[in-house]
Amino acid sequence: MAKDIENVVKKTGEMSLNAKAKAFVPRPSATPTTLEAAAAPKPMSISIGGLSDFQPSPAAKEPAPIAPSAPVAPATKPVAAPAAEFDAALVADGPLPDNAVAEEEMLLDEHFKEHMNVIFIGHVDAGKSTLGGNILYLTDMVDKRTMEKYEREAKEAGRESWYLSWALDTNQEERAKGKTVECGRAFFETSKRRYTILDAPGHKNYVPNMVSGAAQADVAVLVISARKGEFETGFERGGQTCEHAVLVKTAGVRTLVVAINKMDDPTVGWDKSRYDEIITKLTPFLKKTGYNPKTNVIFIPLSGFTGAGVKDRVGNACPWYQGASLLETLDGLQAVERKINKPLRIPISESYCEMGTIVSGKIESGHIRVNQKVMIMPERRVCEISNIYGMNEAEEQSAISGDNVRIKLRGIKDDVVQNGFVIVDCKYPSHSICEFDALLAIYETKKIITTGFKSVLHVHTATEEITLSKLLHKVNSKNQRSRMPPQFIKQGEMCIVRIQASKPICVECFSEFPQLGRFTLRDEGKTIAVGKILKLVNTNTVNTAN
Repeated sequence: MAKDIENVVKKTGEMSLNAKAKAFVPRPSATPTTLEAAAAPKPMSISIGGLSDFQPSPAAKEPAPIAPSAPVAPATKPVAAPAAEFDAALVADGPLPDNAVAEEEMLLDEHFKEHMNVIFIGHVDAGKSTLGGNILYLTDMVDKRTMEKYEREAKEAGRESWYLSWALDTNQEERAKGKTVECGRAFFETSKRRYTILDAPGHKNYVPNMVSGAAQADVAVLVISARKGEFETGFERGGQTCEHAVLVKTAGVRTLVVAINKMDDPTVGWDKSRYDEIITKLTPFLKKTGYNPKTNVIFIPLSGFTGAGVKDRVGNACPWYQGASLLETLDGLQAVERKINKPLRIPISESYCEMGTIVSGKIESGHIRVNQKVMIMPERRVCEISNIYGMNEAEEQSAISGDNVRIKLRGIKDDVVQNGFVIVDCKYPSHSICEFDALLAIYETKKIITTGFKSVLHVHTATEEITLSKLLHKVNSKNQRSRMPPQFIKQGEMCIVRIQASKPICVECFSEFPQLGRFTLRDEGKTIAVGKILKLVNTNTVNTAN
């Protein structure tokens, strides 16, 4: 396995979001003739999930390493993309509106605290929900009386040590089994930032739910159990520690905080040698996954149950660690650039009926306001935003790129909206396609993949069955394409392929919109390949609002 990964490392480059990449240009409806005339895509390097050492391009600056003991900076506004980029995004449809800059400043004033989406990942029973529940308690998002109620109920059920996780695991199935099934969501706030916690399930049966959560994340917290035997179970073949790290890297998460949990366990006792052992084993794998351990990975020892190292520093319990706590580390991370004035894109992660149609998801770009008309793709249904709900169900008048919100829609039935649909601006809709060309890197499979191979595609929050209709060009270690199409591809190889979806999905080319252009393929409960979209075939867009 390690040898296969190392072979692929030499063939691939970095796939993370480039801060200076070409601006997203919404294109008008294209006829099949126009698309067929398009030039074939040039070979592109790729580094996703376990496939490449992290080698930043000259155009992409890496976040500066965080000094563990650095003081927390005061609250800052979200970082917006320059207005010049917006000008480029509208070059095909007209000049930048005169009030665009003033509107951006007004939105930043309304949302003066930056919002960050943090996903908690790791093997089952690593303590993700317990850690998340304790964060909610320590930041006063869950009051003491409610937590005491959870403690009594957990004790009556014979699950006394699970009570903190019940702040995130709210349904009876999750509480009875002690396993997170759906990707839970909660909010908390510090003096500097607002945060959304995405509590991902750790069991391998629920990885598709974890993938949907990873698509919404800005930062990942990989929770590792330091208890004897538990780290080894999660890290070895079949454990979810490795697969989760691969999936968040594929989803575009560039910063990984490794929380080494349960350091207070009797089998560990805050032992530095155990902490160093875990780092020594984990670092080479994370490097192969595409993370730079010096600049993109931060290790923190803590106890999610007692709260040591979560909000406050560990202190005397761990004299050999003088670094920052988990919340101090999150507050010290570099601000994420937000595309506030770009075309609206909100992949829907959840939809249901509650006195009307309710959807939730992360605003990948653009901004929304109450009473704004939007379009649901790929159904092309025009509707209106009647309510926006932010932190703790508080009603908001607007929301900007990066916010994780619930939206009540007017003029559309709930049975029309599905997970994976995308909310877009009526004037600049997304592409709705069934076929596209992609650069595919085979991560792990024992099968020989040929034309007609069927798999399950995960792209942003959408899940769809697909078929590899053509193998176009094999890509070698020098990023050169073969002239003749290959007969098959296998583990460790890269190929430009044509993918046929069973029904229309909303995607974009990776070069234009990375969040909607990267994907994973899963088969028989395992992640077998990762890739990025190079060219859309037979696009179907709408460019006029009803």
